[in-house]
Amino acid sequence: MDGPRASDERGFFGRGPRRLFRLIWGEDVDAALRPVLAVFTCGSLAFSAVWSFVGIWAIEELGASSTQLGIAFLLAALGSILAGYAGGALSDRIGRKPVIIAGFAVEAGFLLTLAFVGGRTVLGLVLLALGSAFGAFGGGAGQAMVADLVPREQHERAFAATRVASNLGVTIGPPVGGLLLIGQHWSRLFLGAGVLLVSVLVLAGSRLPRRGLYAPEEPSERGSFAVIRRDGAFLLFVLSGGLAYLVYVAFETVLPISLVSTHGLAPAAWGFLVIVNPLTVTLFQLRLTRRVEHYSPVPRLVLAMLLMGWPFLFLSVSASIPFVAVLILVFVIGEMLWVPTSQAIVAALAPPDLRGAYMGAFGGTSSIGFALAPLVGLSVRSAAGDPAMWTMFGLISVLAALTGAVACRYALGRGRVEAPATT
Repeated sequence: MDGPRASDERGFFGRGPRRLFRLIWGEDVDAALRPVLAVFTCGSLAFSAVWSFVGIWAIEELGASSTQLGIAFLLAALGSILAGYAGGALSDRIGRKPVIIAGFAVEAGFLLTLAFVGGRTVLGLVLLALGSAFGAFGGGAGQAMVADLVPREQHERAFAATRVASNLGVTIGPPVGGLLLIGQHWSRLFLGAGVLLVSVLVLAGSRLPRRGLYAPEEPSERGSFAVIRRDGAFLLFVLSGGLAYLVYVAFETVLPISLVSTHGLAPAAWGFLVIVNPLTVTLFQLRLTRRVEHYSPVPRLVLAMLLMGWPFLFLSVSASIPFVAVLILVFVIGEMLWVPTSQAIVAALAPPDLRGAYMGAFGGTSSIGFALAPLVGLSVRSAAGDPAMWTMFGLISVLAALTGAVACRYALGRGRVEAPATT
């Protein structure tokens, strides 16, 4: 392999890491995107190493009640919406890199502080909520940087690549956190994760580009809120995203409760089953995206929502481990169709000078899911049982598909989202 791209690859990766990179991402990832993938992978690893265990820490070490922990997570979710939008909007004015670095720095500071909380319940929960919220500060800026680095026709593939990076980090992070937590040394877990984030901060400062080739020529000088408020297609797509995340988060939070409590699955078995998700995304996300990117985004979004929302109704037929593994795989296929497609649509809907604000606002829809999905799902389950709960999430997925399709059709008609070239 010759030329600047090969030279850039040799300069950034060693021979061993380069082979691993090719195995996971393939040969055709734009060279400008590779530092971002490294930062996304390491950042995701550091976050997941600690946040996989914070609920256990809050209950066992802080002595927090389930209600107190639920309130902390709710406040964290609401804070994440504001932080993600604010960080994205700020990146439109001062650039993506400073905002991403600031997000890592603040998060590292919170983690290092948590190591010295001891058993102070209120202080620990406040820091937990603030740290979780500020973790979203650099998210919109990071997604906008991806769109800044590659041409518009490569957006979906680029977002798929960054999603692989995040899932690779999620796959590695919890075992790293488990090693740090041996002997239940909570301070060591937080200190270790904080040091990991400081390392990510150094990596981001040294490797992330200051400006992408496809970034706006000038920083934004207009307020983003007023523009977003008048953008009907984008607001409808945000609604679709919020509904979709209700279904997505139900998989992460409600499904294991249903499997263990109703269907008698051993908790340890869920620990093995859930790995199907990040491993499948890591190995097949880019391959699937390449296969389907020439199809219109509208049928892809509709199919994705149906695959995510309806399979779990079949748990009333069987809840054997092989059957559940197949259901999870079907869900993950829908998830892999939905996430990069929706991110590419948002990048296309956004005015170039407000790309960060749009990406940050849409990213906040994930917090809506985390705030509401367990509350709504478990309430319906308690009142009417598991089949009624899964029927509700199936209907929500249909509503997400319809609103997303209408928004996308409107945007296609106005030329804001381009139809793929036919082959």
